[in-house]
Amino acid sequence: MRSRSHGVYVISVAAELAGMHPQTLRIYERRGLVQPQRTQGGNRRYSDLDIERLRRIQDLAAEGMNLEGIRRVMELEAEVDRLRAENDELRQRIVVVEANAERRSPRRDLVPLRQTVAIFGGPRLGERR
Repeated sequence: MRSRSHGVYVISVAAELAGMHPQTLRIYERRGLVQPQRTQGGNRRYSDLDIERLRRIQDLAAEGMNLEGIRRVMELEAEVDRLRAENDELRQRIVVVEANAERRSPRRDLVPLRQTVAIFGGPRLGERR
């Protein structure tokens, strides 16, 4: 199974899949909205992720947004995705740190045991009978 980021579509196929003209893809590339992979011969190869990105660009353009606005929205969406991933990683680290702290903390379950021993008349900790 190939990766969704692996470029496989030539520009004509990518344009058809995205529902736009190949020249539009070239314009988007020049404006930095999409960066298709290149073959050794320099031909563009678009991935499934590129096609999704092109569709998102098309949706934003249909809402009346200009290309600079679209570029900025795409940057912000990428930043949100990055921050979400970082947040998830930090949450996982917190779980690990809390688990380690719990294992290293004084045994909290000894307090009820001490109370039980005191109720039934056993020796107190540190006392001898």
